[in-house]
Amino acid sequence: MSDAQDRPVVSPRIDVQFDRPQRRYQAGDRVVVRYTIDECQGDRIHAVEQSMLWYTEGKGEEDLGVHMFRRVADPAMMPPRAAVGDFFAHLPRSPLSYEGLIVKVRWCVRVRVFFEGARDYVSEHVFEVGDVPPARVVHMRST
Repeated sequence: MSDAQDRPVVSPRIDVQFDRPQRRYQAGDRVVVRYTIDECQGDRIHAVEQSMLWYTEGKGEEDLGVHMFRRVADPAMMPPRAAVGDFFAHLPRSPLSYEGLIVKVRWCVRVRVFFEGARDYVSEHVFEVGDVPPARVVHMRST
């Protein structure tokens, strides 16, 4: 057995920094993200996908909308142990982030790393869009 087969598979570490530390944005704002991929255990990175999207969680069917997507596969940008990248997108008017009782709308940045040999790893980082207050239960008084 080779050393590559003997060592355990370790997930890489993907550090993501937003241009706003609070990760709060408004519709129309520009979101800038910088990421670093590390601890690849010598595995060669074949490609990196950068995306910004929203999705719903809760009862019923879940929805997903990809707002921005880019695949980076230039071998010159794929060093064996680490990769650094950045990307940006201007946010649309909707949907806004929402913490409902039945459904939630979340925005996130995803960085997906593809290694030679068909292994991949996804890292997701949530951020807020808009100032919609969370839903709350309202109790009606009977008269």
